[in-house]
Amino acid sequence: MGLFNKVFGGSNKEPKEERVLPWKILNDPKQLNQIAKDSNTKPVAIYKHSTTCGISRMVLRGLEAQYDITAEELDFYYLDLKAFRGISNEVASRFQVWHESPQIILIKNGKAVYNASHSAVNANVLKEMV
Repeated sequence: MGLFNKVFGGSNKEPKEERVLPWKILNDPKQLNQIAKDSNTKPVAIYKHSTTCGISRMVLRGLEAQYDITAEELDFYYLDLKAFRGISNEVASRFQVWHESPQIILIKNGKAVYNASHSAVNANVLKEMV
């Protein structure tokens, strides 16, 4: 069976451990007031994710692999664009950031101080900004 698995893609490797990011789910426009307020004492990031986009999924996996920021350093919100497009539009308007997907936005003192989209989303850069 060992040869069969090697030829046809079987693997004896242990399953890769999934990293779970310290997400807070952004699903109510009223949360944006709290995000702006909280960003006065601790940076807040919003990750906009399209659940039906392969690029968005790839970027999310890269972010999960790189992410090394504690909940004490940063509040991190996850926004499902398909389910909450209106909130995404409000984020763009309120924080003066052009909508893209996937996208990460860092907010400090009520203002967006950094944003990146697609392959530019990088947890290491985010950590430097925090």
